[in-house]
Amino acid sequence: MEKANSTTVTEFIILGFPEFPELQVPLFFLLLLIYLIILMGNLTIIIIVCLDPHLHTPMYFFLSNLSFFDISSTSVSLPKLLDILLRKAHHVSVNGCFTQMYFFTSLALMEFLILSVMAYDRYAAVCQPLHYHLIMNQKVCILMSTGIWILGFMLPVLYLIFIPRFSFCGSNEINHFFCDFLALLKLSCTSTSTVQGVAYILGGFISFSCFISTLMSYVYIITNILRIRSTEGRRKAFSTCSSHLTVVCLFYLTLICVYLRPPSMQSMGINKVVSILINTLIPIFNPFIYSLKNKDVKKALKKCF
Repeated sequence: MEKANSTTVTEFIILGFPEFPELQVPLFFLLLLIYLIILMGNLTIIIIVCLDPHLHTPMYFFLSNLSFFDISSTSVSLPKLLDILLRKAHHVSVNGCFTQMYFFTSLALMEFLILSVMAYDRYAAVCQPLHYHLIMNQKVCILMSTGIWILGFMLPVLYLIFIPRFSFCGSNEINHFFCDFLALLKLSCTSTSTVQGVAYILGGFISFSCFISTLMSYVYIITNILRIRSTEGRRKAFSTCSSHLTVVCLFYLTLICVYLRPPSMQSMGINKVVSILINTLIPIFNPFIYSLKNKDVKKALKKCF
């Protein structure tokens, strides 16, 4: 890969949604409402998990981590988009853009990892109930959570090593609502084949590994539930993992809609719309799914409110 001697671009212009000039203010209020709901819903989950001793279990420990990741990922991208829609503040510094891209990628990676760990936790609860507290003890949970944070922050550093070496000498307009990795690569004057290869290999390996581990956990869970003879026993066993299974299906279905669409539907406009849906719908649904489908969370909410 050719190393650039200098970077002529000192700032980028994030276009946002110029396709809808007449909808900028309505979009601002809609996204502001969504952002506030995401903050309130996920903060509520974190607070009740901290306050209620009955929720001091591995499942809710990881759930509070997931809620924190949801808050953080939306806070990385949505406030800047709201600023663009309201004040037309499209400009962002090069370092600010790289920082936003880094944290967005880190948090996306952490979400993959936490959902896989939560699937393993549900596997241990359903398939190894007598040894569950030995398998998922406090030390193991803290180690898993620490590992997620370390991997989430370390792996995207590779992007920060490669991307500042590029020369952005042409257009500085990013046709997205945040500093998207692929949108940035399109602005580079130098070859991006190396970093694209690294990104696809690393991203594919991590996402595929997380998907396979989650899938295998639920294969064992469903197989174990089907062996239970009583209908009531099956219902109770399934209720322990139904909330997480719903979130996992929602998460992976939205990713499939983004990355496995036919080429005729791969336009930047559609990509932006789908990306904003992923960035808002999953964080907004997660607390509702866990609160509406979970008796323990319902009881904790009644105690608090």
